[in-house]
Amino acid sequence: MIRRLACFLLALLCLCGTAGAESASPEEETVFPPEEYAYTGKLRSRYESDTLIFTVESCTAGNVFFVLTKIWVQDPERQIRKVCGSWGKSLADPMRLMKQLPEAVLATNASGYISKTYPDLPEGYPGVPEDYYFTTLGSVVVTDGEVLRNLEGVPFWGLALTSAGITLYRGADNADVLADNPSQTWAFFENCAMQVNGENTLPEEGTWPMAREKHPRTVLARINRNNYVLLHVMKYGNSNGASLYWINDFFSHHFRAEWVYNLDGGSSSSLIYRTQEKKPRLKRHVPNRQGIMDILCFTE
Repeated sequence: MIRRLACFLLALLCLCGTAGAESASPEEETVFPPEEYAYTGKLRSRYESDTLIFTVESCTAGNVFFVLTKIWVQDPERQIRKVCGSWGKSLADPMRLMKQLPEAVLATNASGYISKTYPDLPEGYPGVPEDYYFTTLGSVVVTDGEVLRNLEGVPFWGLALTSAGITLYRGADNADVLADNPSQTWAFFENCAMQVNGENTLPEEGTWPMAREKHPRTVLARINRNNYVLLHVMKYGNSNGASLYWINDFFSHHFRAEWVYNLDGGSSSSLIYRTQEKKPRLKRHVPNRQGIMDILCFTE
């Protein structure tokens, strides 16, 4: 009798263990925050809904002051959007952004704007200089699923939103990008990819002054399909910002990112987020002094 009871209890324990294993779902792998988010700063704001969670944290490392925004999004393909403004009209303004996309909850500068003297036009680029400097007009431009531009023979360097989430492309053929059915694209230039699968993809240190110099920065890192980290470096006290090499080291030490991407910086750096107060509002946290016409947004 005792032996039968022991066998029954053992079988019950095995059954419970099996049931627990079967109940695990892929969604459980995307809980917020994942273990990679061990690095924390001073909490400035937290937003939580059934489909979107983010925290805004201010941090100081050495003499570098920066803001970390850790994001979990349930359905990236539906909840991440691109918003473009007309030339010369900045969207880095909460009221203007609300008019363009009322459901915006979190936003940052995306493709950015570069100097008309740097970098040079890529060889074989068929457009005029203004097309290239207005970087929302990359070799592939897709907004809300509509292909607005496809320059054959000009490789695509940038990000695209697909069913796999925000996806990095490095010199990809346009046909390969479009084959993934992107609903949005954000384009800049080839050196913006800073890190891929833990490997430093920046030019060798000392060969690219722009990466070595300390500036305000906006950087996006993908942890997995549902989790992303935004880093905004600002001028603070005696600090003029950070180099891209410093930021790469920071992510290597504190996060296990699939890739890290430079979304431009300087006067373009912007962070806009919705507060959860009695009267929710969009707040701009990172000072912006330059017109931003290409925005990456998260919605509910």
